[in-house]
Amino acid sequence: MKKILAAVIFFVVIILGGCKSVYDNKTVIKFASWGSQSEVAIIKPLIADFEKQNPDIKVEFVHIPQNYFQKIHLLFASNLAPDVIFMNNYYAPKYVKAELFEDLTPYFKEEIQNRVFFEKAVQCFTYGENLYAIPRDVSGLVVYYNKDAFDAFGVQYPRDGWSINDFVETAKKLTDVENKKWGTGVEREILFLLPFLYSNNARIINEKGEIELEGAAEPIQLYSDLVNKYHAAPSKAQTASLTLAQMFLQEKIAMHVSGRWLVPKYREEADFDWDVVSFPSGSAGSVMNIDASGYAVAKSSKYKDADIKLIKYLTSKDSMERFAKSGLIVPARKDAAFSDSFLDSDKKPKHADVFLKSVETGMPTGVNEHYQKINDILENALEPVFEGRKTAEEVITAGLKKRLNHHKSVD
Repeated sequence: MKKILAAVIFFVVIILGGCKSVYDNKTVIKFASWGSQSEVAIIKPLIADFEKQNPDIKVEFVHIPQNYFQKIHLLFASNLAPDVIFMNNYYAPKYVKAELFEDLTPYFKEEIQNRVFFEKAVQCFTYGENLYAIPRDVSGLVVYYNKDAFDAFGVQYPRDGWSINDFVETAKKLTDVENKKWGTGVEREILFLLPFLYSNNARIINEKGEIELEGAAEPIQLYSDLVNKYHAAPSKAQTASLTLAQMFLQEKIAMHVSGRWLVPKYREEADFDWDVVSFPSGSAGSVMNIDASGYAVAKSSKYKDADIKLIKYLTSKDSMERFAKSGLIVPARKDAAFSDSFLDSDKKPKHADVFLKSVETGMPTGVNEHYQKINDILENALEPVFEGRKTAEEVITAGLKKRLNHHKSVD
């Protein structure tokens, strides 16, 4: 822990130490973001183009590939916050609650009125009547599937409108444990459990930010049963150190639930035919948990006009399409999402429109300022369920809601 803290402090002093900029004749703004090298390879040329169009502004790009939010927290605490901060909807409530973000509503009235962005993406960053980040991307989960595996087992490809029961039965038909092949895979992160809950009218956190577990036991149990009852998904021991993405690429699992971020990897590495389909429907339909990432402005920034210019450029149709071409994101701008850059039929997945359908039918993930702590408590509490040692009903009735409501004391 001391080593991590020392590294973070070193980062603050060296990278954002507040030294006087050499660009004395320009407005200098700092823009912080996480991202892989492939993502950075898109961001840097965008910044360069922005600076050409705005010669009076210099953008210092602060790339933080690891411990991003830990470092951002420390920068705010040290009064060294970047001017523009890439943010997701999980952490945003903490900053909004602390009044550290600028309300961007007045600067983006036209875009909001004209519904330039997907409404669900805007909702992810809206608190009360105010919008605190402008979305770059929006994500809902889909089902990736190996078409060659379906052919080998003689199983019909899944279609939109299929049910969760169809999903389970399909996974069972695609399983051959003896040869270490399974129909699907089960992630332990709550992110991947939420579609099973939302599609069956269950919640962890409701729209008011309150803990709500009514109706959650059955879908959580089904999630566990895929491994422990039906044996249609590998156990933790059977996955060993492999991620589900690696297992999919190695053709050990035929289907798995995930997001758009895997498309570039699968385009490059999969040597089999694959596609995506909408998450199956439960009693409430096919309801994805919708998340978003976008650009916020520190309330402490002294250069808000320049900040807004940068964000408007980064969220323009042209900039969004440059991200879309990489396959990495679902653009939050509708005109970029419905463009050929995203819906390119010559590239996999063939049915890229499935990602857009998931946004239409989904709902923003229920979060509050304690979301990360709640997530940690929930994942630990459900471990015995995922391992098949307890039922979901047993864990929930043993005081899970009370434990989740005590999260404030351990923040």
